[in-house]
Amino acid sequence: MRRYRGRALVGAALAIALLAGACSSDDDAATTDTTAAGGGASEVTPGPGFDGTTINLGVLTPQSGLAAAIGNPLTAGNQAYFDRVNAAGGIAGKYQVELTTRDTEYQAPVAVTQYNDIKNNVAMFVQVLGTAIMDAVLPQLKTDGIFAGPATLDAFWVREPNLMPIGAPYQIQAINGLDYAVTNLDAENKTLCAMVEDSPYGDAGLEGLEHGADDLGLEITEVQTFRLGDPSYTAQVNALSGAGCELVWLTSLPTTTIPLMTESNGVGFAPTWLANSPAWNALLAEGDLATYMADNFLLMAEGPEWGDTSVAGMAQMLDDLAAYAPDQVPNIYFAFGYAQAWAAAQILEKAVELGDLSPAGIIAASEQIEALTFDGLLGDYTYGPVEDREPPRGTTVFEVDPASAATGFLVALEVDLISEAVKDYKFED
Repeated sequence: MRRYRGRALVGAALAIALLAGACSSDDDAATTDTTAAGGGASEVTPGPGFDGTTINLGVLTPQSGLAAAIGNPLTAGNQAYFDRVNAAGGIAGKYQVELTTRDTEYQAPVAVTQYNDIKNNVAMFVQVLGTAIMDAVLPQLKTDGIFAGPATLDAFWVREPNLMPIGAPYQIQAINGLDYAVTNLDAENKTLCAMVEDSPYGDAGLEGLEHGADDLGLEITEVQTFRLGDPSYTAQVNALSGAGCELVWLTSLPTTTIPLMTESNGVGFAPTWLANSPAWNALLAEGDLATYMADNFLLMAEGPEWGDTSVAGMAQMLDDLAAYAPDQVPNIYFAFGYAQAWAAAQILEKAVELGDLSPAGIIAASEQIEALTFDGLLGDYTYGPVEDREPPRGTTVFEVDPASAATGFLVALEVDLISEAVKDYKFED
């Protein structure tokens, strides 16, 4: 279903080949210990990243560069959840969790180097952020037999046994978003277009849009692409405007969204933008863009509005935020990172129950847990054998409200929208 998979994997293989000399060897693996905190034989098989008392988890995330605005709050969410776990005694009430974080700079070759630097010293990777980054690291995860949580929502991850996907995929966001536009924005009588990043991430968003358009009987009139970090979007904006685009699907990162919205506002191009969740940054709700965004922008994400304590998972997260991250402002990426750590903790608990925290044991645990649940913070994800995995299919449609700082400037128009069109989408085996 992924149209450009070959291009991505060739790039990944090239990056790995170029960096082979920089990879860590197995001789660098941490020495493990078979004693638990209380002394005596451990109840759980030790392995890389687990010395009998502490479980070390890897994080590959952009702490600098073009996606740091996503990576830093997402990692803070990872940490806040594990602070909660550690305060309660740790995984299974006795194994503390530590994170080893490396800055990928949102560059695939850097990510591969950082992966090899720490792979022998972690039990699993709780976070690997970025679709292209995940593409680059996945072949080595398979070779090394290591489990990892993709901080990317590509549908391609659903059936990957070495990965721990959570959340509704980008394709689902696009299909549900288009259905919302048909129901609420008269999309059948408007000119539909797309503006997507020229990358595997952009491919995922466009794939979902095309599926939704086919199912709903809509035509995509114009598709414009861009490269991450392009200095200007004048040509694309002119093309979209010239095509009379009234609805534009957007798959981008905030470093593109901000200048793109600024340029569109400046020339009076004001379609309704429908965007994948990583397009968002709270800066878009401030300053000169505030009114434009409130009038013209809808974000497709998942879960409740920030602060909705009627949802048990949100209430729990806010309690933990107050205890462990009191300076954290409302942020959808923090919430995703919190949920991602929650998912990892459920699988690690299962691995302890099965008596094996080795990398192979963690993968086996992921195939024996029935579902990952988040008390409404995200949709529940069916697990079990990898061929039986089923992600949630709900999408929350958010509008921008510059006056609502308490919700992170995002107000829910519809929560957990599951369209008829999205029910037809099949995940790759």
